[in-house]
Amino acid sequence: MAARAYWQGQIRLALVSIPVEIFSATKSGATVAFHQIHEPSGKRIKYEKVVPGIGPVDTDEILKGFEYKKGEYVLLDEEEIEGVKLESKKTLELTQFVDAHEIDAIYFDKPYYVVPADDLAEEAFIVLREALRARKKVGLGQLAMRGREYVISLKPCGRGLVLETLRYTDEVNKAASYFRDIDDAKPDADLLDLATTLIDKKTAPFDATEFHNRYVDALRDLIERKKESKETRIVEEPEDAAAPKGSNVVDLMAALKKSLDRSGGSAKPAAKKAPAKKAAAKDDADDEKPARKAPARKRA
Repeated sequence: MAARAYWQGQIRLALVSIPVEIFSATKSGATVAFHQIHEPSGKRIKYEKVVPGIGPVDTDEILKGFEYKKGEYVLLDEEEIEGVKLESKKTLELTQFVDAHEIDAIYFDKPYYVVPADDLAEEAFIVLREALRARKKVGLGQLAMRGREYVISLKPCGRGLVLETLRYTDEVNKAASYFRDIDDAKPDADLLDLATTLIDKKTAPFDATEFHNRYVDALRDLIERKKESKETRIVEEPEDAAAPKGSNVVDLMAALKKSLDRSGGSAKPAAKKAPAKKAAAKDDADDEKPARKAPARKRA
């Protein structure tokens, strides 16, 4: 894969560990960035750290201060702050499973694509993906990466999985404080019928390519026109840094059975689909037990 993994580690479900890599599922493309330019000289404007009454100061003389009372600060240096940061763990443990509709959309923050780290991890990865799909569940856990701890959800997405970071409750404003003054009355039946008819008429499958950022398009068009009319200035411009892989999946069937035994559960009988295929698979497994080969990695 051309992109660089945002995180590498393993997803753990009880005694089963699945080496994975996650990649950012989104990119910030639809923006136009501006710099501030001093018009008379045509030079970029820079910002200095300035203390009132003293003037510009060195960055190594700056501490971070938390204002706990008006005008009174607790001072912390970078070393102290770094000491509190959580070490990025290489394991994401799935601790709970919920129905997807139980998580309000307002809690979802940033999505990431999850893929198996290597061919050996693929079988366990597919089992987890299809188990989530069959039960229509979302896995939950907590993951420490880049100094922060995130609550995450994990769900199937095509051939892979999507991991989404979730906002904590104290990051979400309560809707009631905004909605409480809205009238609770029932709407007029005719108006409601008209509105639902309009909705039905305009209902269509979602296609993200149908939507464009018209503001950004207009800005780019304006910039192109100014370039062509030679309304430009030459300004000096600024400049701009890879990671290993994991493997080693424990024997999947044994680990899943052991996990069930530990939790006091018992394996449910397999669904009565294609018994002949299962029997054949069992015979093959008995014949080739000492040297089981990982299947070749499929690519989308």
